Amino acid sequence: MAQAHQIRRERESKRRHQEEQDAEAEKLGVKGDGMQVIGEGHVNYVLMYNMLSGIRTCVSRCGAKISRPLTDDDFKARHKFSFDIYGNELTPSAKYDFKFKDYAPWVFRELRENYFCIDPADYLVSLTGEYKLNELLSPGKSGSFFYFSKDLRFIIKTIHHTEHKFLLRILKEYYTHVKQNPHTLISRFYGLHRVKLPHGRKIHFVVMNNIFPADKVYEKFDLKGSEVGREYPEEKAALALDPTLKDLNWIKRGRSLELGPEKGALFEEQLRRDTELLKSVNVMDYSLLVGIYKVEQDARDTHLNRRGTMYKFSPPQIKRKPTTTSKGSSPEAAAMRKAVRTSAPERVDASGSGSRISEEDASSAAQADLFHEDEGGLRARDDYGQPLERIYYLGVIDILTPYNTRKKLEHLWKGLQHDSHKISPVPAVEYGNRFFDFIRRNIRGVGKVESSNAEAP
Repeated sequence: MAQAHQIRRERESKRRHQEEQDAEAEKLGVKGDGMQVIGEGHVNYVLMYNMLSGIRTCVSRCGAKISRPLTDDDFKARHKFSFDIYGNELTPSAKYDFKFKDYAPWVFRELRENYFCIDPADYLVSLTGEYKLNELLSPGKSGSFFYFSKDLRFIIKTIHHTEHKFLLRILKEYYTHVKQNPHTLISRFYGLHRVKLPHGRKIHFVVMNNIFPADKVYEKFDLKGSEVGREYPEEKAALALDPTLKDLNWIKRGRSLELGPEKGALFEEQLRRDTELLKSVNVMDYSLLVGIYKVEQDARDTHLNRRGTMYKFSPPQIKRKPTTTSKGSSPEAAAMRKAVRTSAPERVDASGSGSRISEEDASSAAQADLFHEDEGGLRARDDYGQPLERIYYLGVIDILTPYNTRKKLEHLWKGLQHDSHKISPVPAVEYGNRFFDFIRRNIRGVGKVESSNAEAP
């Protein structure tokens, strides 16, 4: 008993010390995770304020109306708002003058509330409760800037105008896919907007989900299934604060996704469906973002929310019966059949005929997200389905790059220097097949043929 009290005192002392350090860092506007708090006086404060003011007004106005079935016009809708210090019948007064455009608000409202199960009030409080965001200090490779909500649940990402046009073009297909696949691994878009300052340029941005919890992922990988230029220097990784490693690092470190028979089969089937969508809309250059967290033996129940800075996403868990098999069937085959039967949009009965699930069932399934039910991620499991001391955080990102003329020219140029089938820019169908095959070979526990495991990189 005395030893238990001593351990609790030590943990409380560490927690207070960490909170004091975080408070001091926040005063300086710098955090230890490569992000900077945007407050008044920051160079991007006006932009952030305008973004959040526009989001709060648009989401509130749309949410105040009675829900109704979507129409084709809803996918093309654009609502414009003008903000100034005086306010008007459509917008409240604001600190600065700016213009704001909200794209397809009814579509994104339905995605948020019915399929991603985001409470409107929580959404606004998380983003606009304190009018503060965390800015990632290093922008993305594409030049996009990333801003995180205060609780790190949501990301605001600036995008190029061609990306915003492409998202609008595929929005109906994206919506249908999410509706039929509530467990999709593809990035979750919660809103598409544009802000314009007086005499300034137009900035398009999306609000999306944050795959990773705060400060808890010890390894990150960005996997495309390509080999050319897909290695982060290990000597540089050893010195970097939070490096995102690539395909060749994954291979050389001997990593694999240990998901067990049942979850592995579910993950593989969902990834196949997501890849089929991306091939159908001519998208390439996307990747599977993988975060790996090691569960500490002495703090399994509190490891993700100890510091109070991370919203703990814990959807209701799906209750499943133990996998049963018929005579002559292997456990792996039974797991795959169960994956196909239970995953949306089609439930396949024993006779092999498919039956479509109802929208109510799809919405309920979204609330029990299969790939986020273990502390916001997916618990690693061995070949017998027993939990291991790791949690995976998984998502398919960067889905707004079509295989267009620019990518075709890039394919020709890089194909002159390297094997044209191993470079990143390849046609959408070839890209999707290569991507899926690479990830599939790196899933352990689904009961693949021995030779497939032998061929895995």
